[in-house]
Amino acid sequence: MLNPTQLSALSRMFSSSVISEIAKKGQSPLFSRLLSEASLFEFYDADNVTIGDAFDTAFSLLRRSGLRNEYVYRSALIRNVLLGRHSLRTASMLTEFRIGSSKADMVILNGCGTVYEIKSDRDSLARLESQIENYRKAFSKIYVIAGTAHIQDILEKTSEDVGVMSLVRWNRISIVREAKENTDYICTATIFDSLRLSEAIDILNELNIDIPYLPNTLMRNAIRGIFTKLNPIDVQNCMIKTLKRTRNLAPLSTLIANLPSALQSIALMVQLRSKDRDRLVETLNKPLNEAFKWV
Repeated sequence: MLNPTQLSALSRMFSSSVISEIAKKGQSPLFSRLLSEASLFEFYDADNVTIGDAFDTAFSLLRRSGLRNEYVYRSALIRNVLLGRHSLRTASMLTEFRIGSSKADMVILNGCGTVYEIKSDRDSLARLESQIENYRKAFSKIYVIAGTAHIQDILEKTSEDVGVMSLVRWNRISIVREAKENTDYICTATIFDSLRLSEAIDILNELNIDIPYLPNTLMRNAIRGIFTKLNPIDVQNCMIKTLKRTRNLAPLSTLIANLPSALQSIALMVQLRSKDRDRLVETLNKPLNEAFKWV
């Protein structure tokens, strides 16, 4: 049975700071400290086990029912939906995507855009209604994915058009209620506020709308004003097309193929330079005893 310190250490191993540090420096003192705090790998022959193997073992413990954190849910969605139904060539993904006053845990962009809100067994449902209210303003399909303990409450708290998924096992998702497309609440101002200015300008170009020639200090407010007058469905369709291009994940295909399965999800969430990707793969293939030298 894991104690709170061990559980916290295991969860933090899958943070962007750890992966970025390994990728940029070829070592991570933070990972070494977490490895020690987890107290799970002392029995290994550190010469014959790789650093990547250590991540796989940590993930195998985190994905047990009752311990599943948000990363386990993200990994299940990426495995089953992004890489299962689609591919990095045909779909893209956004994480922690700002929509109104909320951040969507995950948005998968294919022909349409679908928001996935994660509620692990340890999460509260207190903000769920306001989160869904925000997500409706940018995307027409929403799913809430949760542990079995939350499913009934979520079904009761959400309307029939909001889909509900259950993480039955760490790698198997069951659809409890299908999401239905609902474009009634799409808000062009909310969409604009979620985008980079360059993406908003690309959308106007796609819609054949003239771009005002203004100083940078005035441009954002001017473009926002134009967005508020546009057809919401047209803007949403162009937003999905634009984001699939600007947030394209296809260049990461080679990296994903060379990573331990436990790290494929975090690699899609962290921006790394090409040389850092190579360093990450190289370091993960080193013996685990190398990590004990990083402290």
